[in-house]
Amino acid sequence: MSESLSRPPKAAHQFRKVAILFAGGPAPAANAVISTAAISFLRNEVEVIGILHGYSSLVEYGPERELVEDRDWIFITPEVLRRSRSSQGIIIGTARANPGKNISSPSHLEDPERVAPLAAVYKGLCSLGIEALISIGGDDTLKTANKLKLYQDRLPPDSPRIPIVHLPKTIDNDYMGIDFTFGYFTAVETIAEEIRNLLYDAEAGRSYYLCETMGRSAGWLSYGASIVGEASLVISVEDIHGRYRDEEVVTDATSGRTHVRPIMKIEEVVGRIVKTMRVREENEGKPFGVIVLAEGLAEYLPSKYLEGIPRDDHQHISISHVQFGRMFAKLVSDEFRRQTGRNRKVVGLQLGYEARCAKPHAFDIMLGSQLGVGAYRALAERGLNGVMVSVSGQFDLAYVPFEELVDPTTLVTMVRYVERGSDFHRLARFLETFVNE
Repeated sequence: MSESLSRPPKAAHQFRKVAILFAGGPAPAANAVISTAAISFLRNEVEVIGILHGYSSLVEYGPERELVEDRDWIFITPEVLRRSRSSQGIIIGTARANPGKNISSPSHLEDPERVAPLAAVYKGLCSLGIEALISIGGDDTLKTANKLKLYQDRLPPDSPRIPIVHLPKTIDNDYMGIDFTFGYFTAVETIAEEIRNLLYDAEAGRSYYLCETMGRSAGWLSYGASIVGEASLVISVEDIHGRYRDEEVVTDATSGRTHVRPIMKIEEVVGRIVKTMRVREENEGKPFGVIVLAEGLAEYLPSKYLEGIPRDDHQHISISHVQFGRMFAKLVSDEFRRQTGRNRKVVGLQLGYEARCAKPHAFDIMLGSQLGVGAYRALAERGLNGVMVSVSGQFDLAYVPFEELVDPTTLVTMVRYVERGSDFHRLARFLETFVNE
């Protein structure tokens, strides 16, 4: 057992070269994760390669597209890492290329055409002599890491294996297997500051701002920003139930099959927002405020509102094309006028992009640093493969197998929603403008 002021002894591993890859949207403290993962290996005499811009170069690897230093990858050295732990941005960049986009069931892994992008990634890593991969990203990147592992599981026994460890990243904080993801609290504070500024602006002009915040699947970011920013009301996907929820039958244009999808009752949601506005004005003398709407509500719009909206490689609608906040601002303004006979200026804004590379706060740097070290400990000390690093309590590390996070049939990750009625959910309800429904 080492002395308390001594660095832990070197692990008895066989790694000579590992790679770090970051994919998906940026998040504050990204460099804390990258730098601590890298330095943990460098101090133990292992070369570290940074794959530039996610999987975008790896999926193109082949006889006519070799991987080139400084274009597709870099050596991560102590010089590269100088004072990087608390820095902004992502030193190896990011992208949303998805080599597993054609695979939605285990049987697809037997199809050479479907697995071709994964095969290119694997062969590209092998061409660089990579012996382990550290994947950093959101739930889509976790899905890719799992598919890459499953692809390797099906290779001939004598083929080299590249163990994969995943580090969870999203400002949305909707990850199963971990309480909070790095960057979440920085993003909350950054957006909350914008909300507070808008409150002063709204008061000066007797107007309202409808702020569409990031958070495609769950309301962690919208609720956190509303609590800290003192918003008048917050609505997220978790709130679309009861009288605010409806259904519609949709026919798939390709297969002709029909299915039922949940949608919001727009008139009820708009009515709830207008009710908050009227209570603030008539009971509290406040003809102004900020309403926060999670961007994921756009996924609950009736199909007629989503016609022609493009989708990405992960089949998510392009929310920026929907302009959800602006759409609702007009609906709310019109309904307020209909109910009261008066005009009230309502402005729709989108918040979130300015938070993704904000200067990270202390908690996120510490959390990100522990996750980075956890990647080393998982691979080098424990010899693990196919796990996500998690942190709880006093930054205690845990390692969650992919199979506990990914549906084995659909290969889709599970979303962690804000539980309705939980103390966190009730906190937002306590602090917003009280409306007796």
